[in-house]
Amino acid sequence: MKKIKIHGGRPLKGEVTISGAKNSAVALIPAAILADSPVILEGVPDIQDVHSLMDILEIMGVKTTFQNNTLEIDSTELVSIPMPSGKINSLRASYYFMGALLGRFGEAVVGLPGGCYLGPRPIDLHIKGFEMLGAKVTNEHGAMYLRTPDKKLHGERIFLDMVSIGATINIMLAAVKAEGKTIIENAAREPEIIDVATLLNNMGAKIRGAGTNEIRIEGVEKLHGCRHSIIPDRIEAGTYLAMAAAVGEGIKVNNVIYEHLESYIAKLEELGVPMEVKEDSIEVFPVKELNPVIVKTYPYPGFATDLQQPITPLLMKAKGTSDVIDTIYAKRVNHIPEMVRMGADAQIEGNMIIVNGPTKLHGAEVVASDLRAGAALVIAGLMAEGTTTITNVEFILRGYDHIIEKIQALGGDIEMVEE
Repeated sequence: MKKIKIHGGRPLKGEVTISGAKNSAVALIPAAILADSPVILEGVPDIQDVHSLMDILEIMGVKTTFQNNTLEIDSTELVSIPMPSGKINSLRASYYFMGALLGRFGEAVVGLPGGCYLGPRPIDLHIKGFEMLGAKVTNEHGAMYLRTPDKKLHGERIFLDMVSIGATINIMLAAVKAEGKTIIENAAREPEIIDVATLLNNMGAKIRGAGTNEIRIEGVEKLHGCRHSIIPDRIEAGTYLAMAAAVGEGIKVNNVIYEHLESYIAKLEELGVPMEVKEDSIEVFPVKELNPVIVKTYPYPGFATDLQQPITPLLMKAKGTSDVIDTIYAKRVNHIPEMVRMGADAQIEGNMIIVNGPTKLHGAEVVASDLRAGAALVIAGLMAEGTTTITNVEFILRGYDHIIEKIQALGGDIEMVEE
């Protein structure tokens, strides 16, 4: 079993470079199978989710090569075979194969997705979109069967009852080769959606409006291969910015798109974190005193739910009471009991996290319950006096590229041990 051991209380200093966006990569890789010639993705993060998706592609007859963060995907010999279990169950983003296979073959059999448990995350909006495009969707023996008459989809106007990143992307993947025009209303606006639309357009799709709440798609007959560079990971960037504010003595975070992090950076400024924002980097200076704040998550461009957990340890340095309310995933609170084990003065009241500070943390044995909770515990471990041991580190490795090496390069006393 792998564990992360952190000897905390040491200040960090230096520079860290942000990798390509995990939440883009897990959608871009399934999107690539819509092309009839090889697709090359640059800046792909070296994370477990990417390797799991490559394993799924291999099962389907797709050839992949991954070197120096460049992934080549050749789906010319792709076979639409049932994928009811196994790797599909290991990550939630596997559901993008539903839209991609439906778009390419007009049919698909895909197991129900896995990933981090953050409370109920139904895929009914995805299914509604597929059905409006002309597919019949059934749940048979724990797998989703998607079938279309004559294996053809038709364009349609689709209104999403609530903003959903996954449903927006999945409907885009299914609709790019459908006959006629598809309009997605109340679409999600995240940068990762723009990234996916950019790849598809480079492959020959006709998508307009990505990044707004209305996306228009003109169906095309064929898509071809291309080369595409993935955007930087705004969640990884936000994690290192919180780390820099919590334990840094001057840290420069490189490969950052400020516009993707505006609401998060505004909250850091409200906390009192001294920063200098440059063209593609943000430098965080040593923090003297922090103010309490209220953090409330919203769909983009609001404060990202994925950054709620990484910012929580930083709130423990603020003088006073801070509140965290996650309107996206109300059950995203499992990091709090673990931090209480480390001495945090924090509690959960209903759907609100209440943090009182400042408090000193001490090392403890803690468990990462999900990806971003794991990142929060890493920051807490760096802040704490003594040794912190984190188990369930597979969650962390799912989404953070070379996190151990990056923190070591900043001077952190952190290591991966295997027992």
